[in-house]
Amino acid sequence: MRTGDSDARLHERLVGGDDDALAEIYDSWSALVFSLAVRITRDRAGAQDVTQDVFVHLWERPGAYDPGRGSLRTWLCVTTRGRALDWIRRTETRRRYQAAAAPPEVAEAGVDESILWQTEVKAVRAAVQALPAPQREAVTLAYFHERTYREVARDLSIPEGTAKSRLRVGLAHLADLLKAEGIID
Repeated sequence: MRTGDSDARLHERLVGGDDDALAEIYDSWSALVFSLAVRITRDRAGAQDVTQDVFVHLWERPGAYDPGRGSLRTWLCVTTRGRALDWIRRTETRRRYQAAAAPPEVAEAGVDESILWQTEVKAVRAAVQALPAPQREAVTLAYFHERTYREVARDLSIPEGTAKSRLRVGLAHLADLLKAEGIID
């Protein structure tokens, strides 16, 4: 069990760029972070992504953890919970958009349903094309090419925060466009 003093020392080492401090933290808490992520996501691969994301976040932004506000264990659990919920939201959103963009299953659908489905697919594609270029690029990479927000940021050579913002604003704009078309409620 770590104490507040040892958390503060680890934090100082992290801020100083000591990668052994990160390895020590990973060795101590990665099983907890992974098990919490599995419980929330109910997906082992997703939990692995979340675990990696939590420790990369700590490494890249050690100042995000303030030892004066609580233990490192608590911070890791709270961060894991948030990242796991983000993973669930992204996965669900990706699934919905992929379903909307997938070709219709004509064999099972009646003619009316097929026409309706094709109309919705066209509306979704038109709505994506109507997005401003930065949002369209981010949404297309994330939902049609299955990129994570980190990969979107890397592919577009933009900061991760900008990628997240473009995705969030793009999806909100897309939802407004699809509501206006009567595609979604």
